[in-house]
Amino acid sequence: MLLLARILTAAVAALHLYFLLLEMFLWTRPLGLKTFRNTPENAEITRVLAANQGLYNGFLAAGLLWAAVSARHDLALFFLGCVVVAALYGAYSVNRRIFFVQGVPALAALAAVFWA
Repeated sequence: MLLLARILTAAVAALHLYFLLLEMFLWTRPLGLKTFRNTPENAEITRVLAANQGLYNGFLAAGLLWAAVSARHDLALFFLGCVVVAALYGAYSVNRRIFFVQGVPALAALAAVFWA
């Protein structure tokens, strides 16, 4: 895998590690509230759901790091594809900005992996 593809895949992994931190540990804190445009009351009610979502982001990050470190195209394509699908669903069901924050970097990495 070309260096650029590995770097972009690792960057998407880093984004998902950040999402894990926000959703699992900072959901009810000022940064989490601001990031997700949430109220303290709603954040408290939904914190367990957010932590579960954060755990899934951690699994995506682990898979993406595995793909980047091992230089395996098949793994990178699979996990980046999962990110794109999640971004499309998030854009459809929650907010379009999810696609730009999550989907666009994954598509850039997918393109780099595909042409590597």
